Amino acid sequence: MFGFEGENAREKVIVLFTMCFALGMAMLDNTVVNVALPTISRELGAGVSDLQWIVDGYVLVFASLLLTGGIAGDRYGRKKVFLIGLVVFTVASALCGLSQSTGQLIAARAFQGVGAALLMPGTLSIITVTFPPHERAKAIGLWAGMSGVALALGPTVGGLMVEHLGWQSVFFLNVPIGIAAVLTASRTVRESVSEVMRELDIPGLLLGSGALFAATYALIEANEKGWSDPLIVGMLAASGVLAVSFLLFERQSPKAMLPLRFFRIPAFSAGATVAFSVSFGMFATFFFMSLYMQLIRGYSPFEAGVRFLPMTALIIVAAPNAGRYASKHGSRIPMTFGLVLAGSGLLLLSRISLETPYLLMAPVFAIMGIGIGSTMAPMTAAVMNAVGPERAGLGSATTNSAREVGGVFGIALLGTILTTRLQSTLEPSLRAIGVAPSQQAAIEAAAGHGTLEPSVLAGLSPEQQDVVVQAFRESFMSGFRVSLMVGGLVLLIAAVVANRFIPGRAHAREVTAAGRVGDASALEVS
Repeated sequence: MFGFEGENAREKVIVLFTMCFALGMAMLDNTVVNVALPTISRELGAGVSDLQWIVDGYVLVFASLLLTGGIAGDRYGRKKVFLIGLVVFTVASALCGLSQSTGQLIAARAFQGVGAALLMPGTLSIITVTFPPHERAKAIGLWAGMSGVALALGPTVGGLMVEHLGWQSVFFLNVPIGIAAVLTASRTVRESVSEVMRELDIPGLLLGSGALFAATYALIEANEKGWSDPLIVGMLAASGVLAVSFLLFERQSPKAMLPLRFFRIPAFSAGATVAFSVSFGMFATFFFMSLYMQLIRGYSPFEAGVRFLPMTALIIVAAPNAGRYASKHGSRIPMTFGLVLAGSGLLLLSRISLETPYLLMAPVFAIMGIGIGSTMAPMTAAVMNAVGPERAGLGSATTNSAREVGGVFGIALLGTILTTRLQSTLEPSLRAIGVAPSQQAAIEAAAGHGTLEPSVLAGLSPEQQDVVVQAFRESFMSGFRVSLMVGGLVLLIAAVVANRFIPGRAHAREVTAAGRVGDASALEVS
């Protein structure tokens, strides 16, 4: 069945699709929310910084707790922790839909991140212990393909729901999906624990989470407070101190949640780097392109969602095929190829203008879809093979943590670049047409929130209003282009890392023949 062997092939397929079902829910939530952001901004009065927190509040908690979630699953039971995560995620989704303010929504999104951090490592670690090494890459390819399906459905279905049912509906959608996933997983998944029992690393969790939060806060809030603000400077300094403390503690702790010795394995460290980079670029693409399509081009949420289909549909096609290729020939070639395509696609998108026809953007989206799909499954398989099934929770959590941290910094850093450049390029245009200093400050503040309300333009002549709106659009595009260019360069650098350190064909044959990777010597780059 589906090319899987053995008497329990049917059981393995049921487990695989159960995990894909849960993964799809979490992935669907990411892309759905991005399409809803302009509507949330309008109805809740959220600025660009608030929108960044709505995305990063979820991703930040998700990234901070992923390693702990993986360890908890390995220690206390992967099925048990997975089901707890599903329940938390489902309840939090309902709270998101019931939110009446930006603050409530950000808090509910953070609670969602707790649930996602508990369930996500389980999807991959359960697959890893269910499938033997020679079938693992194929299973992970299908798993990654489901994330592609969710990516494809998210913008389109989400856009349609936002238009006709309101932005709250994109969160309420998770409630029936979550209930169905709990019922299915309860019946089909077998409990498993790691043979290597590990304790929860609470000091490491606090230090690592603190470092990540401080850096994210500084990057996002610098848009409002300015880079010289004492709080921003203090948070950046705190982030550095906490990060160094985290690494020093993890290095000597016998119960480290992130054993640094694994980063001596080339495939492990390179896979984590690539995971960070892919999400850095992909989150930026969905976030900024959603704003561009709706705020600048005037598309409705549904029209914007449909325009992502060339990229998301090709992720579906490329991911499982890349997984099958990696199981036979190693992960190096598809990862290098995919990252070059994805990075080049972002660089091409950085050249679009206010009037670029969609027909010119669609092929670029398609190229990026092939690139991202070709990277995801081989990247995950490379990391999971590096640590072996006895460390499945660690490998799964590390991969997903790197992805989510990449998403956090993709939104925070590139969002800061966009708004900073927007405000700096808008100011000379306002001075040139003689806008009064007080009104100029109000317009610049509104522009920093990603929109121009009619009230801030009151008192200007129609001609002046047209000039201000055009200057705002051009300033937005200036920051937009720089942000996507930085994202593209990060992906191209990751391609070099993958080509240098990810195992190739000879290593793939070793995994198939040996049944599992057992020592560091088998993990050297072929």
